[in-house]
Amino acid sequence: MGPRQYARWMVLLLCTLLLAFPSHGHRPAESFVGAYGINYGRIANNIPSPDKVVALLQSSKIRNVKIYDADHGVLDAFRGTGLNLVVAVNNGLLKDFAANESAALDWLNGNVKPYLPQTRIVGITVGNEVLGGDPSLAEPLVGAIKNVYSGLKKLGLEDRIELFSPHSEAVFATSYPPSACVFKEDVMVYMKPLLDFFQRIGSPFYVNAYPFLAYISDPDHIDINYALFQPNPGILDPNTSLHYDNMFDAQVDAAYAALQAAGYRDMEVRVAETGWASSGDQNEVGASVENARTYNFNLRKRLFLRKGTPLKPKTPVKAYIFALFNENSKPGPASEKHYGLFNADGRISYDIGYSGLLPSSASSSLLPMKKMRAGEWIVHCSAAVILSIFFF
Repeated sequence: MGPRQYARWMVLLLCTLLLAFPSHGHRPAESFVGAYGINYGRIANNIPSPDKVVALLQSSKIRNVKIYDADHGVLDAFRGTGLNLVVAVNNGLLKDFAANESAALDWLNGNVKPYLPQTRIVGITVGNEVLGGDPSLAEPLVGAIKNVYSGLKKLGLEDRIELFSPHSEAVFATSYPPSACVFKEDVMVYMKPLLDFFQRIGSPFYVNAYPFLAYISDPDHIDINYALFQPNPGILDPNTSLHYDNMFDAQVDAAYAALQAAGYRDMEVRVAETGWASSGDQNEVGASVENARTYNFNLRKRLFLRKGTPLKPKTPVKAYIFALFNENSKPGPASEKHYGLFNADGRISYDIGYSGLLPSSASSSLLPMKKMRAGEWIVHCSAAVILSIFFF
């Protein structure tokens, strides 16, 4: 096949893929490249400066980054890096933003517009785990999101920046088996207008999915290998006859089932947070370096394969890992301080294929990443995957 014939074949393939997977509703520019991202939390007094964090992210080839505010030091450090950054409107601003459209616009003018396009701000989270959490913020959430979107339209940025609001598992009435998952009735009062709006503007549904939290809540009845992507018998969903060999996929499909039951069959589910603590309190069974390394290594491998779930096999799962660093100032149980892939000094917490800012004595990874990537190439050497690899 000559160069011209090859180019025509590739164009034809792209057109075929576009026709096979049409978009639903207005969709902003793609905010998530590839399948793997990281949450860059900073509730700590000893982590590296933002410029060193950028160097760490670039050396680790992590392109998708989510933060929990719009810190100007971080925004400045990300200028000209090409890294995709999602900033946040925190819960404390929701009531003001819902009541005053001008407040939302002022925030955008102060924290987003001045940094574009040098800093690649591709998304904004509005609130975090609001529904099923603080009842006083449930009603303001939708108003705040609408006013932020209105501000983006006034600035001509609605096609460049994606809006979403991550949810915890607390929004679901049940999640087992996955096909039986539905939203809680008291949550649905506020979830429906939110989903209606997100469907209109083309935003995905983001969920914080933690097999670790599920496991420590019931270690006597949950197989830890099922939670860690290790060999296990798995579960069979009796309603769909779909087999699940890991809890992560089951949690994602439970979210899809809840959306379908609510009438949103075409909305994509993405994961805003997932991770495993490397240490915890005495009652936090399973919080260990070995388990954290196993979970995050296997999760990274699973995401790099760009495959879907049993319910949605053609929709690759995208996830932000929690978290970049161990954060020594986080409140709550001890595990909250130990989710980081990296220690505060930039050394790796454990080896899953990253090198860190400084040498480390952490134990070796379960499988060399080069070998893993080579295996993925052999297994997934199809035209569609070859195309997607160029954009990872």
